Amino acid sequence: MALEPQASGRRWPARLRGLGIGRHVGPRSPFGAGCGEPGVHRDRRKLSRPGAGKLGLSAIIGGMQKLEAHEMPLHKVFSSDYDFQIPDYQRPYAWQEEQAVQLLTDLQEALDRGTDEPYFLGSVVLVKNGGAPRADVIDGQQRLTTLTILLSVLRDLTEDPELRGDLDRLVMEPGAKIRGLAPRPRLTLRSRDADFFGKYVQTKDAVGTLLTLKEDALRTDAQKAILRNATVLYRSLSASPEEDRLRLAQMLAERTFLVVVSTPDLDSAHRIFSVMNSRGLDLSPTDIFKSRIIGDLGPEASDECATVWEDAEEMLGRDDFAELFLHLRMIFAKKRAEQELLKEFPEQVLSRYLPGKAEVFVHDVVRPYADAYGRIREARYESASGADAVNAWFRRLQQVDNYDWRPAALWALRHHEHDPVWLDAFMRALERLSASLFIRREYTTPRVRRYAELLRQLDDGQGLDSPALELTDDEKADTRARLDGDLYLVGKIRKYVLLRLDELLARGQGVTYNHGLITVEHVLPQNPGSGSRWTALFDEEQRARWTHRLGNLVLLNRAKNSAAQNYDFAEKKAKYFTGRGGVVPFALTSQVLQHAEWTPGLLGARQDELIGVLAEEWRL
Repeated sequence: MALEPQASGRRWPARLRGLGIGRHVGPRSPFGAGCGEPGVHRDRRKLSRPGAGKLGLSAIIGGMQKLEAHEMPLHKVFSSDYDFQIPDYQRPYAWQEEQAVQLLTDLQEALDRGTDEPYFLGSVVLVKNGGAPRADVIDGQQRLTTLTILLSVLRDLTEDPELRGDLDRLVMEPGAKIRGLAPRPRLTLRSRDADFFGKYVQTKDAVGTLLTLKEDALRTDAQKAILRNATVLYRSLSASPEEDRLRLAQMLAERTFLVVVSTPDLDSAHRIFSVMNSRGLDLSPTDIFKSRIIGDLGPEASDECATVWEDAEEMLGRDDFAELFLHLRMIFAKKRAEQELLKEFPEQVLSRYLPGKAEVFVHDVVRPYADAYGRIREARYESASGADAVNAWFRRLQQVDNYDWRPAALWALRHHEHDPVWLDAFMRALERLSASLFIRREYTTPRVRRYAELLRQLDDGQGLDSPALELTDDEKADTRARLDGDLYLVGKIRKYVLLRLDELLARGQGVTYNHGLITVEHVLPQNPGSGSRWTALFDEEQRARWTHRLGNLVLLNRAKNSAAQNYDFAEKKAKYFTGRGGVVPFALTSQVLQHAEWTPGLLGARQDELIGVLAEEWRL
């Protein structure tokens, strides 16, 4: 929904993220939709002060008499006042390990700063009638579910009976006969997952049992996500001392806040997040920065700079222009964001130009970086020679599932615009680094720190010799091992790797793939028929070894066909792998058609060959 991180990597508009609305605490996002702040998987921002939570909400709520919005600490959110219910029409729980780890990392970093500053996690939107506790969650399911998992893990880890009881009361309503309250979970998931969540997460001492379950035995993707996230949170927190877990629990209960927006009817609830996700919050951080910059100038200069600013915004579009300022913050600060853009950008960037240098900021920062952003986004770098090679790297980098590499690319284009040879070499190294981080599924925080270190080294003049661009021996080995594993099962990276490999096999620089649909298919099928030739050629052990590995995968520009997937090899080549008129648009697939038989020995040789091609390209 409007304020939730999406598993698909969807990004919230940057103007909302900069205001502290809709922070991804894990992806494009993005993530999510990228993307966003360098160092944040498809965009993750946080509210970090009480006023930020209301910024924009008052504009939304104005005139809506039925709506209420309150900033609440978690001990009030997870209380008898609310009986959270996830309606069955909502999408299932879908946060991944990266989001769960990012949430915990953000909380721990806020704790380590040692201030009493409130920590805001964004908003939830509810349908709730007056004082009745039942609250249907319209937006905020992912956040509430992950917080419940986190509280349950903390409860089951502690050896302090009093703390265990306090944490359990945040997870479970103990009931009170005198008040007519029955015992119940604070949060009830959709009907397909509610019993599982109650039995293995919310029940006291249940997390240990949850961690013994096998993912393959679970019924739904939501249950698998719950298991994975509980596992990663348990692993991280069990390594912390008891006193650190106590401090985290205290912070969660007392100074971690949500903005709780409630309305008595579904239409109003849908209206509020529709407004929050549209032009209802037209005032973005860049508008505020613009007013400060223009306000520092005389009449003539202010008119000229306003025109330059507005031209840049129009060229990129409002959301990408706001995205640019997230990247600019990273380029100047060279560290991961800790607070919302509205607070950090004036301190880390504008303070260098105000007062007295506002015109320099517009002409030396906004205009050239906006131009660089557009050329990277659209792969339209121009030069008398070498432009095609540079643009090919831009297109390759765009296929990574985050935009954390963009600040370094922006810096390079800004400082070496007229040196295509240098840009070609740098973008090659940047793509290699980004590909390795992507394939190894590096978490957001270490990934961003790596790019921040690279920016520091670039500013120090180390250029192409920047150590952060290089992969360690362990990183090379890990990248190669993941490429050599069950690649098909890692959905996020398999198409990226195969398209990159196909380009190398085609021996074409910057090959483009403009097919409306590209799918990844197996040669040896996942579930061959019992009487097929596949079962004669491959025994069960060999099928388990080879089915999902790189050598057994091809690209098709057609929808998957469940019947054709199980054809024997000759029929599969003729009827499924060959396109209209006998044309096969992928080099990877063309190679397969050259073979008369598909055997374990051939697969082994092909696997080694393809891994070798990638290892040579990425110097693994």
